[in-house]
Amino acid sequence: MDAACIKSFPPLLDYKTEKYVLTRNVKIGALHRVLHFGILCYTVGWVLLTKKGYQEIDSDPRYSVITKLKGVSVTKDFRELEDKLWDVADFVKPSQGENILFLVTNFIATPGQMLSVCPESPFILDGRCGEDLDCAAGEPVVNGNGIKTGKCLWLNSTHSTCEIYGWCPVENGSLVSKPLLNEAENFTLFIKHAIHFTKFNFSRANTLETSNETYFKSCRYDPIYTPYCPVFRIQDIIGITGHNFEELSILGGVLAVHIEWKCDLDRTVTLCKPQYNFQLQAKKNNFRTATYYWNQENREYRDLLKLYGIRFDISVTGEARRFGVIPTAVSLGTGCALLGAATFFCDLILLYLDEKASFYWSCKYEEVKPPADQKST
Repeated sequence: MDAACIKSFPPLLDYKTEKYVLTRNVKIGALHRVLHFGILCYTVGWVLLTKKGYQEIDSDPRYSVITKLKGVSVTKDFRELEDKLWDVADFVKPSQGENILFLVTNFIATPGQMLSVCPESPFILDGRCGEDLDCAAGEPVVNGNGIKTGKCLWLNSTHSTCEIYGWCPVENGSLVSKPLLNEAENFTLFIKHAIHFTKFNFSRANTLETSNETYFKSCRYDPIYTPYCPVFRIQDIIGITGHNFEELSILGGVLAVHIEWKCDLDRTVTLCKPQYNFQLQAKKNNFRTATYYWNQENREYRDLLKLYGIRFDISVTGEARRFGVIPTAVSLGTGCALLGAATFFCDLILLYLDEKASFYWSCKYEEVKPPADQKST
């Protein structure tokens, strides 16, 4: 070795510079080319083309939802045994316009309740008794309808319950096996919403811009032919989930409506369309409501309704993309870094794992210091 190629002192002050060595190693050379080709395919094919790594993304849009449900149904009035007409104000809870609505399909009516004393329902476990001591006065009935008075009343030869103070008579627990509002399967649900991507100042709506006032009264949603007609028949929505209306209408259910937007702003905006997804979340759903009134003696009464129906939970998500210099530079920079990593990986194999690793090491690394005559000057 040349006299100049000796170890310097101290090692902490050494400076390392690149030295390129051309090695005639077919295996390492082939591995190097394969890695470079794989990295290029990954960067161009997957990152840039498939995942569109050259685009900026806005995945937190603002949106508004307006719903309208239309249809009418007729049942027997639970007080007068006459026909009762149910319209939007009756079978939609809460009022129209929210992204959550409840469609009434069945009900249990307990008309003419008044504050008084009466026996508790035998269906309430805490209301059952065998003697007066089981009905401690002043205690509320757990999951029941009132406050215990201290008396145990026999309803018949097999059932006895505590007397309570509450709205009497207590709620009727019988439920018909056929939905009382079975016409609701032909009702239509109108879902109007708009979405705005603040990052790109871009807005879209799911309704067709038309001057035809009758369009939304006659059209029905179809993903191919009428993607901007947000009018759905209830029976069709439930059918998409794999269930039928009669199955859900007796005890109710919860149905999620998810609307998704995928917008590539580097392409024509006509391709930016809403995608609807319907999914059944639960098969039972009900709540109670009451109507209060006073008779001629100014005594307060109420009609209690236990309403069964289908709850619609509507949500909207979206993602908009557009070309951006920064994400493009990041994607390309990542690809270049991976190319350098491939070279580093091949160096490790060559210098530490190859059978001639010591030879390649001696060729790649060389310790050098200036000649003695140059140091003196």
